[in-house]
Amino acid sequence: RSPESAARAVCAGLEDIGDIPSMVKAAGVIWSICPPDSALDVARDVQRHGFTGLYVDANAVAPSTAERIAALFPEGCYIDGGIVGPPPVKSGTTRLYLSGPKAGEVSALFSSSCKLQALCLEGISAASALKMAYASWTKGSTALLLNARALAESAGVGSALEAEWELSQRGLAQRCAQAPAGNGPKAWRFVGEMSEIAKTFDEAGLPGDFHRGAAEVYGRLAPLRGRETNPPNLEEALTLMTRLAKKPRL
Repeated sequence: RSPESAARAVCAGLEDIGDIPSMVKAAGVIWSICPPDSALDVARDVQRHGFTGLYVDANAVAPSTAERIAALFPEGCYIDGGIVGPPPVKSGTTRLYLSGPKAGEVSALFSSSCKLQALCLEGISAASALKMAYASWTKGSTALLLNARALAESAGVGSALEAEWELSQRGLAQRCAQAPAGNGPKAWRFVGEMSEIAKTFDEAGLPGDFHRGAAEVYGRLAPLRGRETNPPNLEEALTLMTRLAKKPRL
């Protein structure tokens, strides 16, 4: 993990157990929360060391990916998870959706928590399905908004678009201006999530190209990684977005 992740873990009172074999030996429940494109590899590493406890995969992955991970573990040992909301510092902001045969056991771990609400769903990969649908809009719409603003910028009508937003889409210009600070430092991680969402739509027989485009948007913003303490602004994001853009014909 990055130094920033390690520092946050220390602040949260977590102990670094050192390595996967030590964790497998000591833990009855293992949680996987990592970039989506690493989820399968992390699960394989844990399974390779003979873990037989409860494995909770709370990553933003497609249901089919969740089912591949579930197949690595003994029946009943896998719990699918989906996190909606920010880190649970305040009460009422964050939900943990759980599904699988022993979801109730994991939910009970949070019975006394006032900061995180655990909710159980039916079906082995239902939590991942809900997370994909939810994030398809929240992160997907932000990518579309930034892409629209980048298009206007490349055409020389950025200020005119913002003026029109103020007339007909009140608040949208402000949301766009704030998006790079909130999403830019995490954009590198959203690339894999958008790809998982695209796969989810494809496998449901629905158009997935929206989110393949969103993956490219976040990929262009990936150089903003690690800027939490020095948040990027809209101008920086538009520069990265339009580096490869061709000037539209008007």
